[in-house]
Amino acid sequence: MNTTEFLTIANAICPDKVAIVFEEKRFTFSELNVRVNRVGDTLLKLGVQKGDRVAMLQVNTNQCIEVYFAVARIGAVYVPLNFRARGNELTYMMKSSEATTLFVGERYLELVDSIKSELPALKNVISLDKEHDGTLLYEDLMGRASAEDIFTNAGDEDLTILMYTAGTTGFPKGVMLSHNSFSIYVLENVTPADPVSEEGNILTVPLYHVAGIQAMMAAVYGGRTLVMERQFDAKEWMGLVQGEKVSRAMMVPTMLKLLIDNAEFSSFDLSSLKVITYGAAPMPLEVIKRAVELFPGASFINAFGQTETASTITTVPPEDHDLSGTEEEKAKKLRRLASIGKPMADVEMKVMDEDGNDLPQGEVGEIMARGPRVMSGYWKDEAKTEETIDKEGWVHTGDIGYVDEEGYFFLAGRATDMIIRGGENISPEEVEAVLQGLSKLEEVAIIGIPDEEWGEVPMCVAVIKRGETCTPEELMEYCRANLASFKRPRSVVFCDELPRNPMGKIIKKQLREQYAES
Repeated sequence: MNTTEFLTIANAICPDKVAIVFEEKRFTFSELNVRVNRVGDTLLKLGVQKGDRVAMLQVNTNQCIEVYFAVARIGAVYVPLNFRARGNELTYMMKSSEATTLFVGERYLELVDSIKSELPALKNVISLDKEHDGTLLYEDLMGRASAEDIFTNAGDEDLTILMYTAGTTGFPKGVMLSHNSFSIYVLENVTPADPVSEEGNILTVPLYHVAGIQAMMAAVYGGRTLVMERQFDAKEWMGLVQGEKVSRAMMVPTMLKLLIDNAEFSSFDLSSLKVITYGAAPMPLEVIKRAVELFPGASFINAFGQTETASTITTVPPEDHDLSGTEEEKAKKLRRLASIGKPMADVEMKVMDEDGNDLPQGEVGEIMARGPRVMSGYWKDEAKTEETIDKEGWVHTGDIGYVDEEGYFFLAGRATDMIIRGGENISPEEVEAVLQGLSKLEEVAIIGIPDEEWGEVPMCVAVIKRGETCTPEELMEYCRANLASFKRPRSVVFCDELPRNPMGKIIKKQLREQYAES
C-alpha cells in the first residue's frame, strides 16, 4: 500500500475527528487532507516532479506531517533533516540529496542563508513561520493553492523518504525507504481508523528520526489524534497527557527517565495512558522497573530497530513487563526485559560469525535481519550498500548479540564504534575529523561511555602536540563552535599516546574499558 492512503482512509472514515493538536491549533482529518492537497498543489506549481527530493528543516509541527503527505502524493521524496545539525552537516545532506525544495522553520532561516550559495540544486526555499528575504511564505502559498484531491502515481516500492543517519566513515548516510517500508508494518500492527473510538498519541520523538515517522504514520492510519510537542519537555509532556487524555506514547529511554525523575511527576494525572512504547536506545533495567510501577495502568512495549530496517524489527511485549507472579517467573521476566525481544512476524533474524557462518543459540556474533521492510540501500553509495546488505537480503545491523533458547535476542555491544546517545546515532569518526582541525592536538579518539540518563555519551581522549598546551575547556569551546550539541564530547581526557594494534589502528575497546568508570 502507498502511505498516502493512510490519510485517505482515515479521512473517509472519520473526517470530523481531530487529527492533530499542536499548541493552540486543532485540525480534523478533513482539514488535514485539504491542507495536504494545498501543499501538494503548491509543489506542483513550483515545478517539483516525481522523484525530486524535498527537504524539511523544522522541529515537530503540524507542517511536517502536511509536507510529508503532500510530497508523497505527488510522487516526490521527503528528506527530513536533523534540526540539531550544523551548517557543514546540513550542506552535506542537502548537496548529497540534491534537494530542489526546502521547507524551513524560523529559527533556521539564518543558517540556511549561510549555506544557500553552496547548494546549486536548491530552487525553492519556503519559510514556515514568517516572511524572510529570498523565501516564499508557507501560508501565503497555501492560500493560493487548490484543495482538490491529488492522486499519486507512486508505486508501493517507490522511494518515499530519504533519511540521513550517522555514518561510520564520518559522513551521514542517506537511507532509502520505500512506501512498503512503512505500510507493511502499519497494516500488520495497527487497527484501522474507527469513527467511534477516541485515542490520542503524544508525539515527541523528532520526525527526522525513523521512530517518529513510524509513530506518525501509525497514528494517521489508526485515526488517532496526534498531540504534538515541538521538542520534548517533561513538564509540558505531562500537561499535554493530562489535558488531552492521551492514551498512547512513544519515547526514548532518556525521556522516560526524565519524566519519572521530575519533581512534579506526582502532580499530574497520567492515568489515561494505556500503551507506552520505548526504544531507539538501550533501556536501563532500573528505569523500566520504576516506570512499570509508576504507570500501573499502562502496557509497555520495547520496540527495537534502526533506520535501515524502517524501525521496529523486534519487540518485548506487554506481558513480559508484568512483573507479578512467582519469584521464578519474575526472574524470567526481568531477564527478558534486558533483551530486545523476539522478531516481528515479517522479520527473519539470526546471529552470524565473522566468516559468515550462522551461530547456534547462546553464541555471540553479529545480529542479522531480513524482511520486506528493510531499506532499498544507501543513496548513491553502492559499495556501502553491498557491505550492509548481502546477496540474500540479510542486513548487517552492526549490533553484536546472541539469541537464547526461547528466541529472545540480547545485545552484547556494537560491531562498529557508533555511539547512541538518547536515541541519536553519533559517528566517532565525524567528531574526530572536526577535532583534527584543532591544531594543538596530535591525535584524538572519540569513544562512547555509559551514562545513566542518556545511555551513552561521547568522551574525547586526546594527545596534545609536543610544545603545545590545551585545556578541556578550550577543546569543549572548539566543539561548541563546530558540532551539533548532541555530538559534542561530555568529557575530555588527555594522555601521552593512544593504544594501537600492530596495524596502527586505535584500539577503542581498550579505551572504553579504561575510561568506562570515569
